Amino acid sequence: MPKEIKLAKFAGFCYGVKRAVETVKKLKAENPDKKVSVLGELIHNTDVINELEALGINTITEIPEHGEGICVVRSHGESPEVIEKIKNAGFTTVDLTCPDVKKVQHTAIELAKNDYYVVIVGKSEHPEVIAIKANAKLWSDKVVVATEIEQLKNFEKEIKSHKKVGVVVQTTQRITTLNKIVEYLTSIAKEIHIANTICQSTSMRQSEAKELAKESDLVIVVGSKKSANTTHLAEILKDITKTIHIENDTELDNYKELIEKAQKIGITAGASTPQNIIEKVIKKLENYQ
Repeated sequence: MPKEIKLAKFAGFCYGVKRAVETVKKLKAENPDKKVSVLGELIHNTDVINELEALGINTITEIPEHGEGICVVRSHGESPEVIEKIKNAGFTTVDLTCPDVKKVQHTAIELAKNDYYVVIVGKSEHPEVIAIKANAKLWSDKVVVATEIEQLKNFEKEIKSHKKVGVVVQTTQRITTLNKIVEYLTSIAKEIHIANTICQSTSMRQSEAKELAKESDLVIVVGSKKSANTTHLAEILKDITKTIHIENDTELDNYKELIEKAQKIGITAGASTPQNIIEKVIKKLENYQ
């Protein structure tokens, strides 16, 4: 019997990523004689970064003293200090922070301004979270980042003594992580304001993938290992059915035995995974019979 391969409807580029990639390409096409640089990887996908570099769009990791041309702020966002530094270096700045990420930044700022103890649910080393924290810290020192209750216990005394606690969440986080933190905070805080800032695209992608996993012998999650939303997808689905996380079709042979045994295969992909990579995975899977 031929294998049943089903692709999730919400797989691949989300609105914010699509907007960032298309805008950067357009910027270069409209300014062929200007240098176009992106501070940090535009999205967490090596194939896309290589494609952009081939078009003359460079990734820079540090802001030079004297910049020239256009410098793009990626979809994860940056702190106001970094954006100011880009301008002062002499670049023309193009801010491509995802609108959903901007909302989290603004919410965190409002909470900090209104004397809330701000808790950001997210990974402290993630660029999106670094930018959210930096924005909130302009207004208050009472800002912490956590994905685990243990991380918050160091601040328990401070949180208890503060009248109000405000919670925002990294756009690509798991709802279970948010719920766990909120449950703990509810037990120690006098007043709590929760802003569920997980983006709609992430929520829909996770919900649909769960349903797909329930009816699959194997689920293949396609996307960068550096992508938060992709790794979260793989973590969620591993609790439901056999799940493998690959970056592209070249890794499929590592799981030959698993694939050959599976009759119903579900495929989903992270928000920074391009369509052509997903298509290559499907094409290669069709050869496993």
